[in-house]
Amino acid sequence: MSAAPLLVALVQVTVAVVLAPLVIGVTRQTRARLEGRVGPGVLQPARDLRKLIGKTPLRAAGTSPMTVVAPVVLLTSSLLLAALVPLVAALPLALVPGDLFVVVSVLLVGTVAIALLGLDGGSAFGGMGSSRHMTIAALVEPTVLVAVYALSIPVGSSALPLIVAARRDHPASIASPAGVLAVVALAIVVLAETGRLPIDNPSTHLELTMIHEAMVLETSGRDLAWVDLASWLRLSVLLGLVGNLLLPWGVAGSAAPGPVLLGALALAGKLALLAVLLATVEVAMAKLRLFRVPELLAGSFVLAFLAVTASYLVA
Repeated sequence: MSAAPLLVALVQVTVAVVLAPLVIGVTRQTRARLEGRVGPGVLQPARDLRKLIGKTPLRAAGTSPMTVVAPVVLLTSSLLLAALVPLVAALPLALVPGDLFVVVSVLLVGTVAIALLGLDGGSAFGGMGSSRHMTIAALVEPTVLVAVYALSIPVGSSALPLIVAARRDHPASIASPAGVLAVVALAIVVLAETGRLPIDNPSTHLELTMIHEAMVLETSGRDLAWVDLASWLRLSVLLGLVGNLLLPWGVAGSAAPGPVLLGALALAGKLALLAVLLATVEVAMAKLRLFRVPELLAGSFVLAFLAVTASYLVA
């Protein structure tokens, strides 16, 4: 087995870890500017992460080892996700393929881990957040499967690297009805999966409206650092996937240093653009009521289903 895909996967993980705090920083800073505030600066999430890593976590009495294990499992799944999704280069791994079902399974591992973390603290808010989180996950995962399946039909493979490479080599597929519908559906579920507006407000302090933040109320110190970094990685990786599906140019097709460096720079540019766009949309949009969220996610599933139908009709 060639070592080139493994090296590229290592580069992808490194680039994702470096860019994840910056993506959050750009998003927060853009929101602050649009709201008329100065903002803490793009590097503030990285400074917060460094401070949390140096602190000993405080854990509630009576918690199980799950409180210790869950943040590590969540971070590990996010790192594996960064290695599997074609961010810098579209080179499939022979050992762990970047297949659609493998990627969704890795996402589910992290989803279950953070839900168990919220339940293990024993607080009412943690249980409420975990319940809402799993409800949304049950609606999100089918849409992810169907949307990427629609993109895989013209390629004949469910491997994400091959799908991205095919869209890069055949730009006409980007503007096809199936491609547009699938990417729109995927963009909606990315907002739900990562806890962004209009599904969840990441900056809220109102316990009754929290989803993600409610699950980490009992987490502190290094545990909170791993949870935050993992959440930022999931957002960056999923935004990077959407960016590469929309604009696949720049994604390396080989493990040569030049194309890989170009792919890393292209990924940084796409993430910066999407982070600004995400912040702009969040400022202009209000949070949905919890009972309206299933309607939005059902709409995204319908779009994904229409994308599958369009793929077969065009084929």
